[in-house]
Amino acid sequence: MSLPLQPLTPDVCVAPQLTPEAMAEAAAMGFKSVVNNRPDFEHGPDQPTSAEVEAAAKAAGLEYRHLPVAGGYQSPEEIAAFAELLATLPRPLLAFCRSGARSTRLFMQAQQLG
Repeated sequence: MSLPLQPLTPDVCVAPQLTPEAMAEAAAMGFKSVVNNRPDFEHGPDQPTSAEVEAAAKAAGLEYRHLPVAGGYQSPEEIAAFAELLATLPRPLLAFCRSGARSTRLFMQAQQLG
């Protein structure tokens, strides 16, 4: 299995919903950090929780952060928090949400803060 990545920069990629099992693959691909932008239970009980993904990420040696944001709106505070994660987490960094679009929007808006 290969992760459905969309590169935004040479060291930042986004992806649709990732499973706990995908964390080992992300680490094997060289990622150092994972940011989950999806609220828990957004799509119901079949969606892995942040705690499940975090446990797998840490087991794979990855930094992990959960910054849940709504699909339709990202607040200035959420954008600033994402910019802070981009500035402080080791790269390469992989961010994900349901489709990848939310993480992409956060990234684009965070870039405008700098």
